[in-house]
Amino acid sequence: MTKFTPKETKFLKENEGCRVATSSGNVPHIAPVTYYFEDGYFYFATDYDTKKYSNLKKNKKIAISVDIYNPGKHKGVVVQGSATFIEKGSEFKRLYDIFYKNYAWVRAMPWKEGEAPFVKIIPKKKASWGVG
Repeated sequence: MTKFTPKETKFLKENEGCRVATSSGNVPHIAPVTYYFEDGYFYFATDYDTKKYSNLKKNKKIAISVDIYNPGKHKGVVVQGSATFIEKGSEFKRLYDIFYKNYAWVRAMPWKEGEAPFVKIIPKKKASWGVG
């Protein structure tokens, strides 16, 4: 598993929005998501009827970009890795509680086990810039 420096970890914990890239049949797809970073892993929620979910069911490879664009002060971390689904059980409940506590959109549109999974990203490679 890829290790993150203390400054990269701080940057990743201070942000919550990113873009994830998936693909199927050599057709790339990119989408913005809200993520949670913990212990070197990224987590986000998706719906079963999304292109992200469909692509990841066929191809577990994923890339994520957490970046801030300020002229002359760009910062970012890009990761390539693989994805697994968390659909129920204690890990689902733990993640749901974290997302519910931290993100207003979850409180506004709650869901239950089996209605929408979490995706766990296991980083394999990374690149960063401007984070120290």
